[in-house]
Amino acid sequence: MPRFRRALATAGAALLASAALLTSAAPAQAALPTPVSAATARSYLASLTVAAPSHESTYDRALFPHWITISGTCNTRETVLKRDGSNVTTDSACASVSGSWYSQYDAVTFTASGSLDIDHMVPLAEAWRSGAWAWSTAQRQAFANDLTRPQLIAVSASSNRSKGDQDPSTWLPRAAYQCTYTRAWVQVKYYYGLTVDSAEKSALSSVLNGC
Repeated sequence: MPRFRRALATAGAALLASAALLTSAAPAQAALPTPVSAATARSYLASLTVAAPSHESTYDRALFPHWITISGTCNTRETVLKRDGSNVTTDSACASVSGSWYSQYDAVTFTASGSLDIDHMVPLAEAWRSGAWAWSTAQRQAFANDLTRPQLIAVSASSNRSKGDQDPSTWLPRAAYQCTYTRAWVQVKYYYGLTVDSAEKSALSSVLNGC
């Protein structure tokens, strides 16, 4: 996974640089890293290795250290909440005390950060069974806290828990967000050299072909 190995050398610097840009409130989702185009996603998807999930029984969420400190008192979760919200204000501990957030998965707006989860577009358990079981702890930490790729997004807790660790063959967000979601999913899997199973690839192809 050469793309990933090169990125690990500068992961800390990239995370800090991303955090440094988040000094002002932004419209909902405006700062979320833009996924690759549908055409690029289709090209990426065609190059991914198709394989059955493996090592499922050995998954442990603790093997993906998160959330890590990004800047000052702000960890990854707090950084994403500030990035994805509008008019967000934080206290001295970097906790969001006011603002509004639009959950792209289900088109619901919230004014309490406690109603939100930070979703891993490609869930940690899905990454594990798609190849992350063979990674080092440092690689899994970089994946779990990636602010550079479209991998982290603030969404309603209910939609995140409905999704769980499912791939797009069994769960997708609302129709209007499916193109963005599948483009992001494929980009993340491609960047990290993860595999797809046959049902997952078919579902991704179906959505991307309609984008």
